[in-house]
Amino acid sequence: MRIFYSDASVVVCAKPAGVQSENATLEQKNPRTGMPELLTQEDGGAAYYPVHRLDTAAAGLMVYAKTREAAAALSRAVTNGQFEKKYLALVHGKTEETGECFDLLFKDASRNKSYVVSTGRRGVKEAYLTYERLKYGETPYGDASLVFVTLKTGRTHQIRVQFSSRGWPLLGDGKYGAKDRCPFLALFSAYLSFPHPVTGNRMTFEADPDFLDLLE
Repeated sequence: MRIFYSDASVVVCAKPAGVQSENATLEQKNPRTGMPELLTQEDGGAAYYPVHRLDTAAAGLMVYAKTREAAAALSRAVTNGQFEKKYLALVHGKTEETGECFDLLFKDASRNKSYVVSTGRRGVKEAYLTYERLKYGETPYGDASLVFVTLKTGRTHQIRVQFSSRGWPLLGDGKYGAKDRCPFLALFSAYLSFPHPVTGNRMTFEADPDFLDLLE
């Protein structure tokens, strides 16, 4: 795990794929090690409070608060639209050069899966993102597009289900229709920007995923 920044209020790190954003609970049937636990081992702090989430199968930048006050301030920043997250993903096929996806999503909690639906009902939420295709070419798993995605809303598996519904499932995403044998989910939190919870100064971090090497 790489730590990009740490002070008395926050820590910014790269979550490895396969690690939960939060610590496991007693109710989970198959608990996994959570990021707060790993951060205690790596950064040495007493407590780490998650203020946003990243799919367990995905990797990339995250920020954790070290105090309850910092967590509350970061949560307000999320609510007020001051928290910006962007992602890199490899998707099957050739997307448009730029585009936006607006859908209604329903989350089936029992299956931990989201679905695009045509009408609103209880449990349905709006999902909106924009994207830019950075590159298109061949990978060991077929032709693919590298897309830079800006989330406008934060729904469960949003990027995965919205691209899959348009015929562009992410590499390695069997849950949402990919038929390849890619051993990992090609989704990475590559850009994170937020106001520091104490100083208010804008903090911005960027990182690249290993899967960039797959695209010729």
